[in-house]
Amino acid sequence: MRFFFPDSQDQISPSFDFRTEEYSPFRVRQRDDRYAHEVLDPLPYDGLLVSKAIVDGSTRGAGKYSEAQRSRLYRYGARKFFRLPDAVSLLGDCGSFNYVNETVPPYSVSQVADYYESVGFDAGVSVDHVVLAYDRKVGLDNAPEEWVRRRDISLDYAERFLGECIDRGTPFEPLGAAQGWDPTSYADSVKQLQDMGYKRIALGGMVPLKTPDILSSLAAVNEIRMPDVELHLLGISRLDAMTRFAEYGVTSFDSTAPFRQAFMDDRDNYQVPGGDHYVAIRVPQVDANPTVKRRVLAGELDQRTLVRAERQCLKVLRAVGEDPQHTDEALAALDEYERLLGVKRSYLQEYRRTLAERPWEKCPCSLCREHGIQIAIFRGTERNKSRGFHNLAVLCSQVHELPQKTKEAV
Repeated sequence: MRFFFPDSQDQISPSFDFRTEEYSPFRVRQRDDRYAHEVLDPLPYDGLLVSKAIVDGSTRGAGKYSEAQRSRLYRYGARKFFRLPDAVSLLGDCGSFNYVNETVPPYSVSQVADYYESVGFDAGVSVDHVVLAYDRKVGLDNAPEEWVRRRDISLDYAERFLGECIDRGTPFEPLGAAQGWDPTSYADSVKQLQDMGYKRIALGGMVPLKTPDILSSLAAVNEIRMPDVELHLLGISRLDAMTRFAEYGVTSFDSTAPFRQAFMDDRDNYQVPGGDHYVAIRVPQVDANPTVKRRVLAGELDQRTLVRAERQCLKVLRAVGEDPQHTDEALAALDEYERLLGVKRSYLQEYRRTLAERPWEKCPCSLCREHGIQIAIFRGTERNKSRGFHNLAVLCSQVHELPQKTKEAV
């Protein structure tokens, strides 16, 4: 099983000083900031997924890349642009969720093939259009017209895309995109893609589905799947079900979930091998947190008092990183800071567990070894993204254990 991380130009700066919270004055982002694969040992993913919608945008708006970044990507190629080691594969897709509200996809088959060729992908997914629904009781014959239309568009584009790749003799491997609204429609899409000649098929539109629905669809697909056809799950990272996914022919998947959980989840911020997780310790920035700044400007909070409490929290947390005997002092400082901020939901009990068990000391990843407790503090982009990168490494290590587990389970 291989894990691909969808790129959104997320990097961290090796020059950032966690004690002073300052960057080097000589920092140049494109030159100096680093991707996850450049700062983590072992590598945090097997491949990088780069969507055309993220790079070039769509009819609805611009992508995540600046004009300068986009130019460098096309000029140098993806492998040089991302400074990728040979062990990391490159997969391209169109980013269909970015144009989900369009009547038709905003890209032609030739435009997508040009993108994959010029950027230098190892593999690329055909143009698809997401079906915005799932109902296992509908079947093929009674589906709403719009669902059928979107699936037909995806299959038509897939057939033309494969023909384009064959005519050009493209250096990348083509993947057919399968869309559906129930197990039967997904299975039929995969059958048609197999008949076209695809050996790798990407299943799309499954992100909103519950795991039992994904498994039901994969089971239906597996009944018609040829033995040499491999499946990729777009946007799915249900680790607890990966062994079952593998039994149904899934050999790769992509997801941003573990990275985003580092700073968007209430509780599941810091993941560790074995499936456990910890709550990261929140120390909001007085001068950078939008909510705190608004309340200071409104006269609801005293800035000087907050700054003193904030600095005390950071000071005693650093002390805990060196000696666990400061744990109670740190919790008292956090409690006082929360009181001043008027925090409605406190995680002090969860913080006690994080500080007591000290997961950063048990993690083998290079970021935890370098930064220690700083990786467990929920505060600012550098700490949060570093923790997100750590989460990627944890997921990748767990994924690499799956083949042995699958073998034992059979």
